[in-house]
Amino acid sequence: MRFYEGLLEGNPDFIQALSCLGDVYTERGFFSEGLAIDRKLVFLRPEDPIVRYNLACSFSLIGDLDQSLKELKKAILLGYDDFSYILEDQDLDNLRNDRRFPDFLVQLKRIKKLLKTDN
Repeated sequence: MRFYEGLLEGNPDFIQALSCLGDVYTERGFFSEGLAIDRKLVFLRPEDPIVRYNLACSFSLIGDLDQSLKELKKAILLGYDDFSYILEDQDLDNLRNDRRFPDFLVQLKRIKKLLKTDN
């Protein structure tokens, strides 16, 4: 953790260091700190589907399910397509337990079907 924080002192927009630090924060249970990193990454790379997906995970971890669902939808619209991982990623447990998730899952299945027919 300190290693990545040190790297960022000299270069606060170092994408790889930010991404690694966000992962470390989350692994250690520092969810608010991880969320701050993910917000910064979205600011730096707003069109990156992985960055948006990670932001959705951070919101889920802190219990902000409205924002989590919103960011997960953005991630998918930007090209995130690992739908099976959405169903198993522990960072999204809170979101999957939300009453809206079954409807969202139906939408995901439709999207997945459309993606398969486009190829």
